Amino acid sequence: MNPAFLKASAMPDVQSTLDERALPIEQVGIRGVRHPLTIRSKTGNFPSVGNFEMDVALPAHIKGTHMSRFMALLQKQEQAVDSMTVVSLVREMLPLLDAKEGHVQFTYTHFVKKAAPVSGVESLMDYEVTWMATAKQNTTGAIDVELGLRAQVPVMSLCPCSKEISDFGAHNQRSHVTMTVVLDSKTQMTVEDLVAAAESEASSELWGLLKRPDEKWVTEHSYSNPKFAEDLVRDVAGRLKADGRIASFEVEVENFESIHNHSAFARISHQK
Repeated sequence: MNPAFLKASAMPDVQSTLDERALPIEQVGIRGVRHPLTIRSKTGNFPSVGNFEMDVALPAHIKGTHMSRFMALLQKQEQAVDSMTVVSLVREMLPLLDAKEGHVQFTYTHFVKKAAPVSGVESLMDYEVTWMATAKQNTTGAIDVELGLRAQVPVMSLCPCSKEISDFGAHNQRSHVTMTVVLDSKTQMTVEDLVAAAESEASSELWGLLKRPDEKWVTEHSYSNPKFAEDLVRDVAGRLKADGRIASFEVEVENFESIHNHSAFARISHQK
């Protein structure tokens, strides 16, 4: 055996020593960790990079947690990421860190291959996505997990007032619909499911690549489907409220106004 390893293994474990200040720590861990991921999606797996935050609760009598174990756990992850692997990750973290409560979240860029509405030409759309999982050991020793998913979806919105008062045309803008939902840990909701909730309610969804017939379709479709920020946030919230997989949610719409140098926004939260 390597003598250097034997020497290291005999070193004192300072983190595990007693602390006499009688102050438990609610969250202690690491953040800002970038790590490669393989993401499972409906249109095929793809590589991405996640920005991770991982933490556990530390009892008052323990001096410190083992920070290196967070990284060791990340390094061994080989499965393509979806809702179930996120739950497995946080369940595995608690016993590894000798903790009864813990939290994992990571943000990455999610890609969806989409076909244009008329030409059918395919292109990739990108979405900012965050998975969040909080684990807690219950009185029986089992680990309960609350799973959260956030997606920021860019869409197009056309102003109903502008359309109504103008002889021709109407101003429109790109909007961001940001949805944060809490799921049952056994629910297999996909990112694409959540993205669809926003895109289906917008004046128009967006594509990475459009041909001229597609651009004509988008222009006319959005003109026939005007939405205020208030309309869009209510319509998306109604769709999330009706989804039995979602326990609670918050949805925010921000319109990057094309005729003002400010944004308009609206937000709804709901607990079922």
